[in-house]
Amino acid sequence: MRSGVIAQKVGMTRIFTDAGEHVPVTVLKLDGCQVVAHRTQEQNGYTAVQLGVGRAKVKNVSKAERGRFAVAKVEPKMKLAEFRVEEADLLPVGAEITADHFVVGQFVDVTGTTIGKGFAGPMKRWNFGGLRATHGVSVSHRSHGSTGGRQDPGKTFKNKKMAGHMGVDRVTTQNLRVVQTDVARGLLLVEGAVPGHAGGWIYVRDAVKRALPAEAPKPGKFRLSDLAALQEEKKED
Repeated sequence: MRSGVIAQKVGMTRIFTDAGEHVPVTVLKLDGCQVVAHRTQEQNGYTAVQLGVGRAKVKNVSKAERGRFAVAKVEPKMKLAEFRVEEADLLPVGAEITADHFVVGQFVDVTGTTIGKGFAGPMKRWNFGGLRATHGVSVSHRSHGSTGGRQDPGKTFKNKKMAGHMGVDRVTTQNLRVVQTDVARGLLLVEGAVPGHAGGWIYVRDAVKRALPAEAPKPGKFRLSDLAALQEEKKED
């Protein structure tokens, strides 16, 4: 199990194949996605890597958090997240994951927060058909109608689909194909739509329902700063 990455959604565009077919893609940007800390079985009861992405202003980071970043020798990060990994797949602290962590053609699962729509009716929120256009129906054509509360059961059951707040939900879209990667610019292009608005944070992992390609790098593709590389050499010695 490899680590995922934290990316920022740039927007959607399309690219053309050699056959002239256009493929709609979502552009995700990796902006300094670095390993900040490890979670080990001995100390925490599970194995994971903590990643940080984006640059946070020092004045917006607490003193305790600044100390943790100083120990890892990385700049304060705007967004943090953990990814469960196998012990053999732990990336070194300070490593910056690059876009070629994923290979072209592999499938990934992406998680994001959907765009908020505010208070929405049942037709927009749940795709209800609405009431009839005539035959006694007036004013309430787009309402949900009866909620099932007659003498029996005499109540409306919980989780009944009704009008209410729509959006701002954590959603995972599975099995999106990686179409292209750009290591120099830190871009990852995946086929199809990704939940969330432009500028939102997206978590990208290897697909759980598809086999990992043999050419995928393990434990991952990353670059080390000169200081981090020197520390790794000392550990190996």
